[in-house]
Amino acid sequence: MTETNIAWIVVGALVLVALAIVVPMLLARMTRQRAIALRERFGPEYDRTVERYGPRRGQRVLAARARHVEEIELHELSEADRERFTSAWTSLQGQFVDDPRGAVGHANELIKEVMRARGYSADSGFEQRAADLSVDHPDVVQHYRAARELAQAGAGARMNTEELRQAFVHYRALFADLLQPGPAGPTTLTPAPA
Repeated sequence: MTETNIAWIVVGALVLVALAIVVPMLLARMTRQRAIALRERFGPEYDRTVERYGPRRGQRVLAARARHVEEIELHELSEADRERFTSAWTSLQGQFVDDPRGAVGHANELIKEVMRARGYSADSGFEQRAADLSVDHPDVVQHYRAARELAQAGAGARMNTEELRQAFVHYRALFADLLQPGPAGPTTLTPAPA
């Protein structure tokens, strides 16, 4: 073997060692950056999903949700739609006094109606609706889940008025966010029904 061949072998070995060190470092950095970007986009939903599925799978689930929502043609509500939905919500708040259980059920249906008007597929199952909402409304989707949980818990049993009020307040948080211009806006709430 000549000195040139030995030099090339040494250079090749050094390149392989450098690649063995640098590639994992780059992959780890990309993984951290992806996690940071997903955490910033999804907020509390990131933690919930990672806890449920584990870090890698949870991040894949969130990335798939974002891709799915990007394929949906979402749009802002017209001013007329905002006024119509706001009026409907005000009416539901009045209904709550006489029929809390009915008002909670109607609140859920009104949320679906607003979702349809925004372009979401509101006729899909609850989990898909919540997943879609989590992309652009991550700070309030937990309200949707909490309202659903309370409503389901009370479906077979007798829910007290306070539990129904809590469900209604949770629905209102999502409702207010869905009415905001853009994908997600600051939530402005009106007083809770008594």
